[in-house]
Amino acid sequence: MPNNTQISNQNFSPNLFWDIDVLTLDLTQNKRFIIQRVLELGTLSDWKIIKNLYGTHTIGSEMQKVRSLDSTSLSFTSMISGIKKENFRCYTLKQSTPQHWNF
Repeated sequence: MPNNTQISNQNFSPNLFWDIDVLTLDLTQNKRFIIQRVLELGTLSDWKIIKNLYGTHTIGSEMQKVRSLDSTSLSFTSMISGIKKENFRCYTLKQSTPQHWNF
């Protein structure tokens, strides 16, 4: 397991934090970012790490605060935490008719 302040490369899948230096992540200060990345891009092994590290209650309460979360991750988080989808910020901010990117 990580040492409470840093994540080492062997703990999480390498694809999760491809865009940042993994050694700069703090497990306490960056928990919302870490949890969201694992839910959206992680493997079962990554899920087990965050579940043991944070617990389902913390995972649910942190994901309630994010502005965007894909629908699969939202449904999964809602189910494991027992929190209704309507109580998630990403659910209430979701557009009813998504717009195409304007290039």
